[in-house]
Amino acid sequence: MSTEFVDDVSYLTLLPISLIFVVICLFSLLTKKSKAIMAVNGVFWNEEKLQRLKCSVKNYDWGKIGSDSEVYRLYSANSEGNKLDPHKPYAEFWMGTHESGSSHVVKKGKVLANGNNGFVVLNGRCGDLQGDTLKSWIEKNPNVLGQKVVEKWGYELPFLFKVLSVAKTLSIQAHPCKELAEKLHIKDPSVYKDDNHKPEMALAITKFEILCGFVGLEDLQKILKGVPEISQLVGAAVVDQVLNINAEDGEDAVKAALKQLFTLIMSASENVIAEVLLQLISRLKKKDEV
Repeated sequence: MSTEFVDDVSYLTLLPISLIFVVICLFSLLTKKSKAIMAVNGVFWNEEKLQRLKCSVKNYDWGKIGSDSEVYRLYSANSEGNKLDPHKPYAEFWMGTHESGSSHVVKKGKVLANGNNGFVVLNGRCGDLQGDTLKSWIEKNPNVLGQKVVEKWGYELPFLFKVLSVAKTLSIQAHPCKELAEKLHIKDPSVYKDDNHKPEMALAITKFEILCGFVGLEDLQKILKGVPEISQLVGAAVVDQVLNINAEDGEDAVKAALKQLFTLIMSASENVIAEVLLQLISRLKKKDEV
């Protein structure tokens, strides 16, 4: 068999195999390619398998200001160059379905207008168009959550993902349990936006301090004995009550005593707190000198 014939046979064999491979690749790309859909207002948009979200931001007072805030930087990138106020605090970046700050699914496409020959590009503009809320989109595509999640949670994401940039001490938060949350939501939905409790998990990506829960009764009694200024703040009678209580008095009695102590501390005026703190600082300085 001649070399030329072998080469011809190899070429003829490889050619259909190569063509089949190319066809398979093209088919794979076409099936993965987004599907073009035309909306009634003359907007073409693409339905991508990986959805991009336009998220919301919270400008709480305790957030870092402008570009010092990671939330500001994330929101700026997520807002496609929209001008943000660099003098505002940017505290929280929300990703989820919560109605107080729902994310929206971004539609990629071109803005069109009617022309003589059908739809034409309007001023050549193309880019991101804000589409459905994430909740609405999930309702149309429930498979993204999985059957078990839908059965238990419906079309709501069972979590709210946040990024926080903290400049000041946050306010103390007391979240209700699931049962109480449901009752409060029914009673006053304008204040209690959803019927869920709020178990939280925090992941610190920079240095971060957080207080969670209360110390035990014994530890608290040691603190009250070692910090006499607390008695000046809430009254000696309240402190004595907490010092003399124990677990054998029953859970309700312990809760009542702790609630009274906590309420008096949190409701004390700024002037009284400032005066007590000065006394505490003075005492600690004298202690160091000794």
